Amino acid sequence: MRANRDNALADASGWCVDTNNLGNRLMRILITAGPTREYLDDVRYLSNASSGRMGYALAAEAVARGHQVVLVSGPVELAPPKGCDVRFVQTTEEMRLACEQTFATCDGVIAAAAVCDYKPSQRVTGKMSKTGEPLTIELIETDDVLAGLGQKKDGRWIVGFALEAANSRENALQKLRAKNCDVVVLNDPSAIGSATNSVELIDDSGQPIESWNGSKEAVACELLNWIERRWN
Repeated sequence: MRANRDNALADASGWCVDTNNLGNRLMRILITAGPTREYLDDVRYLSNASSGRMGYALAAEAVARGHQVVLVSGPVELAPPKGCDVRFVQTTEEMRLACEQTFATCDGVIAAAAVCDYKPSQRVTGKMSKTGEPLTIELIETDDVLAGLGQKKDGRWIVGFALEAANSRENALQKLRAKNCDVVVLNDPSAIGSATNSVELIDDSGQPIESWNGSKEAVACELLNWIERRWN
């Protein structure tokens, strides 16, 4: 489906809008952002240092262009952009369910969240106490949020994110194919918690078709310019 274009501001986001795209129809976009948490007990959890800033920058930029945005956000210390339909989640399973509930009504997804790949096999009720002995915790894989959406793609577009430290392009290509993405935004661990980002856009050739470097807001702008050219 396509969002209603009425009353949209063509250049609401400022200098970075590609003026060649101003006649495009507007879209309904699902964006994921931030980390997820997998609880060991009621107070301790596994997570990562994602700030959510990249996903929130994408959501703010998309709304400024007039797109409808559903933002599925893990726990972050950011105010959600005005105009978004925000779904707050904690765990990977909650993110999976929130995404699957809304994906069918969207034109595409930008999966910028840093989702936990593993979770404790059992969650302890209450708070674990010290025993004076080593503690062994069994971890099991979480359900793959992006792969699940890829299985339900049905004509929608999918932009994944890959955070890779080594064999980065090869791993990004594997992710693209395994999760049925159209393209993958490749960045490295230095992006975590940073205000800036340096990314490559990888397609099914395994090679970069675009690269951008700058603030996360500037990278969000360039990525949305590319998405609008590609799918409008």
